Amino acid sequence: MKKSSLILIASVLLMLLLPAVAFAADPDPAAANAQKFGFLTVLPPLVAIVLAFISKNVVLSLFLGVLCGTFLLQITNGNVFSALLNAFLSLVAKVLGSLADPWNAGIILQCLAIGGLIALVGKMGGAKAVAESLAKRAKTPRSAQLVTWLLGILVFFDDYANSLIVGPIMRPVTDKLRISREKLSFIVDATAAPIAGIALISTWVGYEVSLIKDAYSTIGQNVNAYNIFVSTIPYRFYNILILMFIVFTALFLKEFGPMLKAERRARSTGKVLSDTARPMVSAEATDLEPKDTTKLSVWNAIIPIGVLIIGAFLGFYFNGYNSIMGGEDKDLIKLLETAPMSFAAIREAFGASDASVVLFQAALFAGIVAMVMGIGKKIFTLGEAVDTWIQGMKSLVITGVILLLAWSLSSVMKELGTAAFLVSHLSDSIPKYILPSIIFIFGCIISFATGTSYGTMGILMPLTIPLAHAISPDSAYVIMNAGAVLTGAIFGDHCSPISDTTILSSMGSACDHIDHVNTQLFYAVTVGIITVLFGYLPVGLGVPVYITLPVAIVITGCAVYMFGKPVEEVKSTEETTSMSKAVTMKS
Repeated sequence: MKKSSLILIASVLLMLLLPAVAFAADPDPAAANAQKFGFLTVLPPLVAIVLAFISKNVVLSLFLGVLCGTFLLQITNGNVFSALLNAFLSLVAKVLGSLADPWNAGIILQCLAIGGLIALVGKMGGAKAVAESLAKRAKTPRSAQLVTWLLGILVFFDDYANSLIVGPIMRPVTDKLRISREKLSFIVDATAAPIAGIALISTWVGYEVSLIKDAYSTIGQNVNAYNIFVSTIPYRFYNILILMFIVFTALFLKEFGPMLKAERRARSTGKVLSDTARPMVSAEATDLEPKDTTKLSVWNAIIPIGVLIIGAFLGFYFNGYNSIMGGEDKDLIKLLETAPMSFAAIREAFGASDASVVLFQAALFAGIVAMVMGIGKKIFTLGEAVDTWIQGMKSLVITGVILLLAWSLSSVMKELGTAAFLVSHLSDSIPKYILPSIIFIFGCIISFATGTSYGTMGILMPLTIPLAHAISPDSAYVIMNAGAVLTGAIFGDHCSPISDTTILSSMGSACDHIDHVNTQLFYAVTVGIITVLFGYLPVGLGVPVYITLPVAIVITGCAVYMFGKPVEEVKSTEETTSMSKAVTMKS
């Protein structure tokens, strides 16, 4: 696509999505800057979006977007060189300011700590033990696909870990049962980012929660961002529907599009790869492998991850409890004193907790537990444990970089008054019911083109929440639009050919990357269409989500059943073995 076309697309996107928030009742420097700079206030996000399309490099795009904004704020006397220097210094100051914020620092630290924990669990062989235990239950193509799906759900805490653990463990099983590598890599990919993005505890939560908190602050609301994140989950239609799509294809043993051809080839000929395939082999997967001498045990995964989950939930309660008891709301204090374990008390305590602190504490403690277990079982020495933990943290350093730049871009847009400038242009021009669908579609486009969900979220979240609030201040409406950002961003991370998760899924499953993309893209687009027609359009029109979501799931199942064609099933492991022996004897 020509660069001019990309710029045109990004310009249209901005005209549709840039936020519109009225500040008339509370004049501030942002409103003055909006009047001073006019349309130029849209340049920072415009630069970030256009460069993301062109360069496919989200870090560079966000960096230049922030620099563009600080340049506008500094160019007061017409001296370009002085403005550039001051713009760079201002950019550094904004990044440092973002890092100095205790909430932001906690978010980055908990991401790094969870990364270290994941590496320790992998090195102890916990994840491999769980996978092998599940693999023993896979005796037919149907059960093998369902077990792969279940394992992907269980490795909910990180999409990279999912891609590099599930694929290599299940590959021998699916190969034996004549399931194509294309189908295996699809299941692995579709249970990576989609489940990590909605899991209550994962390497994604910190980033998503931080973006929500920052975006709400632009409309003057200090909310519990973790509660908002949890509230968006029912509106994460694509994530939920793609997970259910896997279940339906496995249960019905029906496929359509390119995947049907791949599955029929594998079942009828035993060729799990096409004749022209060039399978990718994951070198990264070996980093998560335990030593050959390590005795595998599922408890090496269950205990550390269990400590993380239980510790987080206990932390949410006690952190919120202390916050409420130290506050001035007498009704809430009385509730906690009289019925501390009631549902209402737990809900209020969770709502008052600081997620950034709690998740970091839980992840750090779980990492210590994992180290003690590994050292106690002589799986590794103290030095090796620390090295493994640090290696795991290194894998998520890029997340911290993107976080800091996204926070800085949001800060620049707020200072420039982008929202204040566009209030009269958009608040009355976009129909209320269509906004969630528009946000989801453009989230899909940007994330697919750039291959990153983090960058897409960082660009769109600070734009979407203010715009949704300007169109309708109803809390549920703003939340559904926030959910549209998060799930639209997942679309590209799931199926873009340049997405790191897509690439790792091809590697972990040893599948030809292009074959993987071609077969799963057909499915992703199908689910994306269902998401718009039976998800965001109905909720935008006011249909309750508790009705919309079940209907969308049923429609997904009907689509698989009606449009899919049966794949001949090899009925059992024994039958498969007999067939293989017959072929060998004949040869």
